[in-house]
Amino acid sequence: MATLKEKLTAPVAEEEAVVTNNKITIVGAGQVGMACAISILAKSLADELALVDALEDKLKGEMMDLQHESLFLQTPKTGAHKDYSVATNSKTVVVTAVHQQEGESHLNLVQRNVNVFKFIIPQITEYCSDCIKIVVSNLVDILTYVTWKLSGLPKHPVIESGCNLDSARFPYLVAEKLGILPSSCHVWILGEHGNSSDKNNKNKIKNR
Repeated sequence: MATLKEKLTAPVAEEEAVVTNNKITIVGAGQVGMACAISILAKSLADELALVDALEDKLKGEMMDLQHESLFLQTPKTGAHKDYSVATNSKTVVVTAVHQQEGESHLNLVQRNVNVFKFIIPQITEYCSDCIKIVVSNLVDILTYVTWKLSGLPKHPVIESGCNLDSARFPYLVAEKLGILPSSCHVWILGEHGNSSDKNNKNKIKNR
């Protein structure tokens, strides 16, 4: 005969198996990667989030922070590992991994990051070949092309952050100069995301 405690804690209905419909994996647990993670969780864009990074201690700490914030962010199922198998069945993979030295130009990053991508992209392709790949790492234009070539897949599911960041900065700077709200400025930065586009932006502001 069941005890009172067992009766009170007995499930009233069988739990349905949770099927992941929109799993997102972020490669790189640095500042950019964690900013992406917080944004994804705050907007409830995923029902499962995975982090991948080569630095296990840092990865563990960042994942614990996300888990401890679950009350405020409604964090879905989360996982973290240096092994890319954690990305299995991801619908989207955001690549933020980058190694940049202080004062180093974007162009000097190219060869180093291409070598990093030669390891990362085949791993992603192995565990979630059909996913959408969003490249954020610099030099983003070149690394997006490298991602497409290394994946051996059609180019359509390979996307880059492009000049979105520049296009966010520019309206703010124009608005500050003119004394208006940034929401009143509708401008886009086109072309390369790098030192040359930044320089052109500054010249445009000076001409105003």
